[in-house]
Amino acid sequence: MKITLKDGSQKEYDKELRAIDVAYDISEGLARNCMAARIDGEICDLRTVIDKDCSLELLTAADPEGLRVLRHTTSHVLAQAVKNLYPEAKLAIGPAIDEGFYYDFDMQSLSREDLDAIEAEMKKIIKAGAEIKRFELPRDEAIKLMQERGETYKVELIEDLPEGETISFYEQGDGFVDLCAGPHIMKISKSVIKAFKLTSSSGAYWRGDEHNAMLTRIYGTAFASKEELEAHLAELADRKNRDHNKLGREMQLFTTADVVGQGLPLLMPKGYKIMQKMIRWIEDLEDNEWGYERTKTPFMAKPDLYKQSQHWYHYKEGMFVIPDPSDPENEDKMLALRPMTCPFQYYVFKATPHSYRDMPHRYSETSTLFRNEDSGEMHGLTRVRQFTLSEGHLIVRPDQMVEEFKNCLALAKYVMQTLGVEQDVTYRLSKWDPANKDKYIGDAETWEKTQQHIRDILTELDIDFYEADGEAAFYGPKVDINTKNVYGKDDTVITVQWDEYNAELFDMYYIDEKGEKTRPAIIHRSSIGSYERTLAWLTEKYAGKFPTWLCPEQVRIIPISEKYFDYAEKVAAEFKKYGIDHTIDRRSEKMGFKIREARLDRLPYMVVVGEKEEADRTVSVRSRFAGDEGVKPLQEFIDDICEEIRTKTIRQEEPQKDEK
Repeated sequence: MKITLKDGSQKEYDKELRAIDVAYDISEGLARNCMAARIDGEICDLRTVIDKDCSLELLTAADPEGLRVLRHTTSHVLAQAVKNLYPEAKLAIGPAIDEGFYYDFDMQSLSREDLDAIEAEMKKIIKAGAEIKRFELPRDEAIKLMQERGETYKVELIEDLPEGETISFYEQGDGFVDLCAGPHIMKISKSVIKAFKLTSSSGAYWRGDEHNAMLTRIYGTAFASKEELEAHLAELADRKNRDHNKLGREMQLFTTADVVGQGLPLLMPKGYKIMQKMIRWIEDLEDNEWGYERTKTPFMAKPDLYKQSQHWYHYKEGMFVIPDPSDPENEDKMLALRPMTCPFQYYVFKATPHSYRDMPHRYSETSTLFRNEDSGEMHGLTRVRQFTLSEGHLIVRPDQMVEEFKNCLALAKYVMQTLGVEQDVTYRLSKWDPANKDKYIGDAETWEKTQQHIRDILTELDIDFYEADGEAAFYGPKVDINTKNVYGKDDTVITVQWDEYNAELFDMYYIDEKGEKTRPAIIHRSSIGSYERTLAWLTEKYAGKFPTWLCPEQVRIIPISEKYFDYAEKVAAEFKKYGIDHTIDRRSEKMGFKIREARLDRLPYMVVVGEKEEADRTVSVRSRFAGDEGVKPLQEFIDDICEEIRTKTIRQEEPQKDEK
């Protein structure tokens, strides 16, 4: 048989052999570093027997697929270590993930000290260097094996496997056995598993369902070298410092209180100041430059409205309904907090007659919305139960739809460029799932047609995008603009959606050029998305060092001594006249301390004033961008910072020396 290798060369053999045997035939060093094989395009275990012509690629930890196998095996070492230290713990699942691995256990919660002890046990297991053996069992025997070991979660997994599915196990040292499809490396060895770390632990519901048991999830990572691991751990430390849930609280942007409720953050003055600046910018931008008409609609409505929009039938579980909707006696009293404003704005449109000449109508609202998020999904400001959205609905003639959709994408792009985050996003065409048609309204032909319209628009605009089934709203496909938070999780920040159905559901029409009633089309869109989520995004992006125009405190005035408080007040009065956000530091502290603290507060500017500055009507300027910028006439500094704020310039920082 002929085996074609990655470089195109061929090896010929007159008998069947394992993938690992081919590796040894090529090079013993290659065999030692092999993690898995790709045979005819499929990732396989190195134990896989080759008995016919095929293509073969031998994967090391330098290959993404090989690294995943190394991490998956390390998760099994973790499981063995936990069972050694906590025999009563029950095994759930332990996959490799993008940046490492995790394993879920039914056991007590763990401290950092516990994780360190588990790491030490893992090192003992690796030092022992056990072979890893794969074996298969019929369903009944597989269930019996896991029942005898008390592994109830594994039994459930086996019972859920389709009939005829291969049920495989891996055994390693001291009789540790785990249900697993593989692949895994051949042997636990210090020469292979040489750089790993358990990074954290948390709670996780079994199978992600909050109605199931809460398990303990241990996260870890593994790399081919200690240098790669150390670089990754340094990056994790930086991410932790950038995490808006930590940094936002330290900077007093927001807080939470159990007595208020989960997913209901309290924006503090500094946090709301930033949000206020974004809201005013977006409202002025939409109304004055992009032709939007602003509305203000109720926070709640009767179920009838949501039944008309179909949300009651497709989204009810995500809504807050009062009083209890399960009690039939409450039917006439019920009100639902709005999860979106679209049906309200439809009635704004319907309130007056419309001609084809006055189309399109672009309605926008800074809307407060309410969504009943699962408790396990909520985090800081990124996923909450009440949030503020730059929401808009464009009611357009069908012939205007493509151009208006492009304009919505252009507005979103402009907003991201101004915020300095455009390079951090990906575009997703979120489609319906034809295999689950009950989740959606409408027919397949319309869905495919509208999805193709969006596909053509993105292609024409030369926007890189990927497609995902099952991510559309129940009434139409959309473009989701996504970014990753500091932990690598995708968050949708801006959405533009094509809607062919709601105009009919709400009997919306305009009079066309023939004098006939015609259905409009609708675009649902946001321009900056949820302000809370955007604040979280920018906090992590800039590590709290916001662009000057967004900073809640743009300048701190630092008088050298009490003698210059009066001049500081005069400077402050000028700043106030020009709308520059400022404070005066009147504390009796040394100048070096005040300057270092202003830097720690991530302020863009501080101005020092003393005898010479008062006499010359100047300020001594220090910034986080360039350090000491020298003495400037007060009006010159005001003109410069006002121009920076007006143009929303994002200045880059330069390395600075510590102040003594």
